[in-house]
Amino acid sequence: MPALRFMDLSSNSLHGLLPPWTRSSSVTLLQSLHLANNHFKGDFPSVIKKCGNLITLDLASNSFTGEIPSWIAESSPQLRFLRLSSNMFAGAIPGQIVQLRKLQLLDLSNNKLTSPMPVDFANFTGMTQEQSTGVIIIYDYSYLEQIQLVWKNQEYEYSIPFVTGIDLSCNFLSQAIPQGITALPGLRSLNLSRNNFSGNIPRDIGNLALLESLDLSWNHLNGEIPPSLADLKALSTLNLSNNGLSGRIPTGSQLQTLDDPSIYSNNPGLCGSPLKECANKTSVPTQNEISNDGVGRETLWFYCFVVAGFIFGFWLSWCVLFCKEKWRYALQQHVDNLQEKVANKIAAHCRSRARR
Repeated sequence: MPALRFMDLSSNSLHGLLPPWTRSSSVTLLQSLHLANNHFKGDFPSVIKKCGNLITLDLASNSFTGEIPSWIAESSPQLRFLRLSSNMFAGAIPGQIVQLRKLQLLDLSNNKLTSPMPVDFANFTGMTQEQSTGVIIIYDYSYLEQIQLVWKNQEYEYSIPFVTGIDLSCNFLSQAIPQGITALPGLRSLNLSRNNFSGNIPRDIGNLALLESLDLSWNHLNGEIPPSLADLKALSTLNLSNNGLSGRIPTGSQLQTLDDPSIYSNNPGLCGSPLKECANKTSVPTQNEISNDGVGRETLWFYCFVVAGFIFGFWLSWCVLFCKEKWRYALQQHVDNLQEKVANKIAAHCRSRARR
């Protein structure tokens, strides 16, 4: 079938090795290949090397083993949806995978992958913007392609052109979550749960403006939850449980709706709503307290000047006794003027206090 463009053999009882398709002409036009939920085994299918026009590859829920090959990005540069979940792939995620610039969905969950995550996620331009088209164009006709996905902790069948997400859950990935992952504002789902990630949650996590589901549970994350988490206005599913997080839980309009304590459970250092209030709560002065404090300082300075003026006047009057009569009259007149000004100041201050 040299003109074959779409093949779906998923959810059967097919088993054994995937045929090699020695005649390359029979797969060069293939754009969509679904082999999920079967019993295929062996290494990553080498026939994919010949599928230069592949857009969707779904090998989930089989018994494939070995490593994910580094040549996948070079051989299938058009890939937008890559689903390899629930197999037995091992080793590191190849760094070359970030060269799949059009990739919208990367699902490598439930494997035996190790080592850190790739760093340069900015190459995933397909995840940097909202996807608005609902069809995949396969030459002269449109096909509304569906795919089974675990989304918001439940399995759904989705029209995949709308989907943008990364699922690396249930592996053995380690070290820190790369800060670069926050350069993908088109992401709708991010699941890194049940790994060995350590360090802090990326401080700019709030850049993922369209994120609806975030699961970082069952890792070794520490430090405080970044305040930018409160900027995720579309967030409807969150799980940060079973880590080593500490500090006060951020507050925000959307976070206030996620009031299930279990999403923060087993983080001994966390406090604040919806968990218990922090013991060392810092009191933030209200505007009235600030205003009253300012008035108090003004009053203190005012009375200091009054007392200083009284002392000055007292000694001035004694000096007058020893001055000539003409100077004495002038000084008395000056003291009278000062006394009148002070009296006016006191009266104005009392009126101001009464109004408050």
